[in-house]
Amino acid sequence: MREIFAPIWIHPELIFSFSLALLLDLAFGEPPNRFHPVAWLGRLLSLLERLAPKEGRAQLLYGFILSLLCISSFSLPATFLLIWLKEISPLAFLLGGAFFLKISFAIKKLRQEAIKVKKHLEKGELESAKENMPSLVSREVKDLRSEGLVAATVESVAENTCDSFIAPLFYLALAGIPGALIYRAVNALDGTIGYHGKYEYLGKFAARLDDAFNFIPARITGFLLATSALILGKNALNSWKVMLQEHNRTQSPNAGWPISAIAGALKVALEKRDCYIIGKADDLLGPSKIKEAVSLMSLTVLLGSLIYLSLGMVCLVFKT
Repeated sequence: MREIFAPIWIHPELIFSFSLALLLDLAFGEPPNRFHPVAWLGRLLSLLERLAPKEGRAQLLYGFILSLLCISSFSLPATFLLIWLKEISPLAFLLGGAFFLKISFAIKKLRQEAIKVKKHLEKGELESAKENMPSLVSREVKDLRSEGLVAATVESVAENTCDSFIAPLFYLALAGIPGALIYRAVNALDGTIGYHGKYEYLGKFAARLDDAFNFIPARITGFLLATSALILGKNALNSWKVMLQEHNRTQSPNAGWPISAIAGALKVALEKRDCYIIGKADDLLGPSKIKEAVSLMSLTVLLGSLIYLSLGMVCLVFKT
């Protein structure tokens, strides 16, 4: 049981599960929704959301219970299955771990959706690009022009570099595979109910929990994006400058770090209407900026992976 939750310096063998999970994600992307545990969690959330009370305090309490129930129902079965696989054989445990880590990562899917928007915009297919946006952002896009769609896509790439890879990797290193799964459940909760509106109080606990879980990973992501800008010959100094000066312009305490890092690296202004403008518009927000953002994301994923694997190999050597 202890090894299931063990951080990497206690159980460095998880580097094999991680490596396989990353290869599976890059090769195959997301499984169909009918086989995807995150999609199952989404359906459970939709069902429970319909039963939410209308009154504020009752809704807040219901949201707290709902969040704990969903996180437990997502992470505990996987944890017990991993314990059982560990008893069968180390290989079964590592393969099972790779599967559960794969559902915590979504790098190929993020890249595909961003590139789809880029291709539509290059062809002048504005409405087709808008139809693809719900897979990337939750904001209303019907009134956005090409520049606004590019900005929203670049922001999504930046934020999801954290949510879809760096953050689950961080919790994998900190608390084993269950740590990565708990993070994925928290992030899915925030993405589903952590918004203002009809059920504002329902999602308050989930939103605050997501803020807490992303506090360190968001800052790591910003640092890695700025480092990636340096390696790729982008505007690394400007990336650091904008990140340090403008990360607090978003309502979220975390989203501003990767967004400002990528805005500085691309030398563009990223605007969410009536909310914020981050960066300076030295370059035009053309579709090519989406490709540049994806390149920064890909190198950030590589850097994060190398750091994790290096740490794991060092721990494995000392363990043996």
